[in-house]
Amino acid sequence: MSPDEYCQQKTAQSGSSFYYSFLFLPPQRRLAITALYAFCREVDDTVDDAIDEGIARTKLMWWRQEIAAMLGGHPSHPVTLALQPHLAPYDLKGEHLLAIIDGMEMDLSQTRYLDFIGLQKYCWHVASVVGILSAGIFGATMPETLAYAEKLGLAFQLTNIIRDVGEDGRKGRIYLPVNEMQQFGVTAADILNARHSENFEKLMQFQTARAQAVYDEAFALLPRQDRHAQRPGLMMAAIYRTLLDEIARDGFHVLQQRISLTPIRKLWLAWKTYVRN
Repeated sequence: MSPDEYCQQKTAQSGSSFYYSFLFLPPQRRLAITALYAFCREVDDTVDDAIDEGIARTKLMWWRQEIAAMLGGHPSHPVTLALQPHLAPYDLKGEHLLAIIDGMEMDLSQTRYLDFIGLQKYCWHVASVVGILSAGIFGATMPETLAYAEKLGLAFQLTNIIRDVGEDGRKGRIYLPVNEMQQFGVTAADILNARHSENFEKLMQFQTARAQAVYDEAFALLPRQDRHAQRPGLMMAAIYRTLLDEIARDGFHVLQQRISLTPIRKLWLAWKTYVRN
């Protein structure tokens, strides 16, 4: 199996909504974004699948060393072998790749966020940086496009947090800001024990309204000149915003189930966005 095939398999197996937007890219850009996404999955799995925190930190340190090796022209892992040829053409910076690893490592030491400012820092590392790198691969030509991509990454992560409240709770993690939970009368025990309530619904309505507002803020930053090139991000946004609508329509019953869209619906939304932009 070649490095590119390894990344393709890693990406397809994830079942991510992002995969559907990649299908519409020209071959070289598709190879680059698939390698980047596979890298994100590898380091994320290092933390999510870890039984021992010390082992997870050791593996993340290995990935930092592997990034250094890749930047020096000597990658050894299939993902970095696939990613290395795309560093220069798309201006992919090592500091951004390392920032993603830093974000994954935050999950090993922090399971609560006191306020939205603290949560935003985490989101920047695990999502906004990915947005910036992705925009470069898609073909960003203006600084405003990178600002759009950074904001869009935040919107995606806020959507993930809403979708995965129950799943994260079962891992002992709560990404909803503590002060906002207190504002709506929802306790950590409610989340960890999957207790759905009217207060929880109101809290999730608040989270969803903010996420939708961040999408709008991101779109307002995207220059018309780059809109066509940035269609993959717009496709992902169409899928994710539809998912938010489905979660709300279901009454925010996310504590005991993971609400998702079918692959056919994701592909339809991606195609519809593609032809409109």
